[in-house]
Amino acid sequence: MESQLQSQIPGLDRVISEYSVGYLTHASHQYVEDTNAPSPLTEAAESVTDLLVSASGDFSDKNRDAITSLVEKFITTLSSSNGIDMERQQMPFAAKKLDQAINVGSQRNMSSTLGLTSGNVDLESANARKVESKVDKKKLEKAERKIRAKQEKKQMKNVEYESSRLLSQPDETMSYEEFYMAVNPLQLGSDSAAKSKDIKLDNIDISIGGLRILTDASFTLAYGRRYGLVGQNGIGKSTLLRALSRREVAVPTHVSILHVEQEITGDDTSAIQAVLDADVWRKHLLKEQEKITSQLNVLEEERSQLADTSKDAARLDNDREGLDITLSDIHSKLSEMESDKAESRAASILAGLGFSPERQQYATKTFSGGWRMRLALARALFCEPDLLLLDEPSNMLDVPSITFLANYLQGYPSTVLVVSHDRAFLNEVATDIVHQHSERLDYYRGANFESFYATKEERRKIAKREYEKQMAERAHLQSFIDKFRYNAAKSSEAQSRIKKLEKMPVLEAPESEYTVHFQFPEVEKLSPPIVQMTDVCFGYTKDKPLLRDVDLDVQLDSRIGIVGPNGAGKTTVLKLLTNQLQATKGLISTHSRLRIGFFAQHHVDALDMNASAVTFMAKTYPGKTDEDYRRHLGAFGITGMTGLQKMEFLSGGQKSRVAFACLSLTNPHILVLDEPSNHLDIEGMDALSDALQRFEGGVVMVSHDVTMLQNVCKSLWVCDQGTVHKFDGDVKAYKKQITAQADAAGVVAKH
Repeated sequence: MESQLQSQIPGLDRVISEYSVGYLTHASHQYVEDTNAPSPLTEAAESVTDLLVSASGDFSDKNRDAITSLVEKFITTLSSSNGIDMERQQMPFAAKKLDQAINVGSQRNMSSTLGLTSGNVDLESANARKVESKVDKKKLEKAERKIRAKQEKKQMKNVEYESSRLLSQPDETMSYEEFYMAVNPLQLGSDSAAKSKDIKLDNIDISIGGLRILTDASFTLAYGRRYGLVGQNGIGKSTLLRALSRREVAVPTHVSILHVEQEITGDDTSAIQAVLDADVWRKHLLKEQEKITSQLNVLEEERSQLADTSKDAARLDNDREGLDITLSDIHSKLSEMESDKAESRAASILAGLGFSPERQQYATKTFSGGWRMRLALARALFCEPDLLLLDEPSNMLDVPSITFLANYLQGYPSTVLVVSHDRAFLNEVATDIVHQHSERLDYYRGANFESFYATKEERRKIAKREYEKQMAERAHLQSFIDKFRYNAAKSSEAQSRIKKLEKMPVLEAPESEYTVHFQFPEVEKLSPPIVQMTDVCFGYTKDKPLLRDVDLDVQLDSRIGIVGPNGAGKTTVLKLLTNQLQATKGLISTHSRLRIGFFAQHHVDALDMNASAVTFMAKTYPGKTDEDYRRHLGAFGITGMTGLQKMEFLSGGQKSRVAFACLSLTNPHILVLDEPSNHLDIEGMDALSDALQRFEGGVVMVSHDVTMLQNVCKSLWVCDQGTVHKFDGDVKAYKKQITAQADAAGVVAKH
């Protein structure tokens, strides 16, 4: 049963699993004279179930049912092995009169864990049947202390941080303002300003849906540093950000938090006003300032009509003094917020994220989902919380906007925690890297992504060498002990080695290296020309052309990257290439046998979430065996049983891999990719880059990921202002040009 418990509850302390098995086994040997009394095994089962649920930290009904089922199976096994008649008693034993009375006067070697406090349960029958308890008292007390500490810690969190209750309310029932004010209580006066805004939390546990994300982890953020949070797809990075934003973990209440997670709700408010309104406390303080100023004017008028010696005058003076103090605190807070510079700063941020002065005045309901996400990001940057949480910000931005954001964050005055798989972005922004894995957090101070990657690999190699060395030493000591333990001449040496073995620290086996490989099929050779666009023009309406005079030639050895601001027509160019749109003018010629593989985000959305990847591929691309589909998925990092799981349980990165695997089944000559790196983790992006470099056909890619553009594309084309032209330089040169243009226009915000 112990192995089953470890499988059901990963990381379960072996002391608890040994105790659970021992206690149930002990209870199975006990009998009761009164058939109406509760069975010892029934009570033991309930107590052990409660103990295991508490130790798991997951109090969901699903987890409790799973543990209950596991305990019941073990009881059935015990009952059959002990020859107990299950039908002679309501649960699970028949009564049997013992040859001699049971002494229940002592509780030697037993504990008071959970349900065991109600009575004396260490039964020892005399003469005819004597059963010795298998429970080790010291081990049990250690287990109890761990459980009590964990329960006390959870109670402390719930008592001290009321904002964690926000999770019990659906988000849609709260407006942005209500949520902001609940999570970030206003701190007036000098006391809050003097408090440290560093965050240091020890022994935090986070779970979601019964899955443990962090266990006894240490979480530390130094104020003013910028942290990049990295880890594999599905490891729980977004869950950690969400827990921080709702204060599920004990972040001090004087540290304000803002999380860019969802697009804003559209209404008639202009874009710039939506950004200004995002700083809820600024808006609230301005109203309070106006209200108190009005009250002071009234008091001043009343006071002027009274003699200085009257009681009413003294009361009014006291009231005025209190209002003056409050108003002074408000002025101080508004000054700290630089409220007078708010509108110019909001306009500057919006401009950097691609909003022209005209678009800044548009109502938010007129923007698409992608632009509303940009507005959400602009609101967060404008508010400048003490802790800014960003989850894959580059997924919603084009290269110019990513360049602006990276430059802006480099001067950000507070703490930033960003989840990103964009290496170039992390290299520019992060001052430190936090690596989330194995339910813990590892810190790499003063490291951008490249130095982190090198250091992490070196750490892994050192840990592997130390582990292998200790395992060899342990094996050597154990061999000597086994050989000479019962040899009189060598017994003292054997005992010495036993003590040495016991004192050796227990090292965990290092994680196996996580690697992913993508493999596209071989390409049938075609004679040129393959795809040619000549003087192509296109517009969704006749009076508003989007593209004009586009000339583009794609061959089997092409590696073309298309960049430019959102809305300039990059995706439209790809749809013209793949014949999804028809040019309003010009010529697009393609080879008669050409097969084009087109990847876009909607291909991921089109996957059947209720089917497994194997079932979906067999239905959509019939003609192969399940084993062939599983082998094909394995070429894109979908291995083991993952291909047989429902796709709704896969992470975003795993779904993208399934979409790429489906794409490759069409045996394309040309791959046309629209933002292929979205949702892929860093290892997946590396695997895709390598596979595209090895691919024997042509590649045309729209991407915002600088690293992928650098690794894959040999030529860069810029789509902007209705034209598509080849850029004379690489993506680094393009970013420098964007930054220079922004600086010249005075767009980049200064701090």
